[in-house]
Amino acid sequence: MSPRLEEITPRNLDAAIGIRVRPEQEYAVAPVAQSLAEAYAHPAGVAWPRLIVDDGRPVGFLTAFFDIDWHRDGSLYRSVLWRLNVSADAQGRGYGRFAVESVAAELRRRGAGEMYVSRHPGPDGPEAFHLGLGFCPTEEMDTGERVGALEL
Repeated sequence: MSPRLEEITPRNLDAAIGIRVRPEQEYAVAPVAQSLAEAYAHPAGVAWPRLIVDDGRPVGFLTAFFDIDWHRDGSLYRSVLWRLNVSADAQGRGYGRFAVESVAAELRRRGAGEMYVSRHPGPDGPEAFHLGLGFCPTEEMDTGERVGALEL
């Protein structure tokens, strides 16, 4: 089988919340429960939380935001890969790439031309991963995180 995305439902909620990154990565990404709370605090249709499943096994979680009010003042709207949590025991198997490519495909389907991501700097952070997928660094910072952009 190949990985697929599942909408978060009561049936898979516990599996999603159970996704844990490696301990040294915890500083760089919020737990899934926090990501879900943030997703559902936004208006309907803005957040896109998904469980990454492979062969019936939950291996990761992502949240994308479509046309989110980036500065919270109505001046700029962006589509963003907000969170990506790949389970510690599933890392290095292509699930992160699958997640980014899936969000990019959804954004293209919706007519977007760019996808943004932000990341905490640090030795165990996702910078090399993002750069390897084609995200270009920007000079921008968002709440202490470096922002990257990917042309779609």
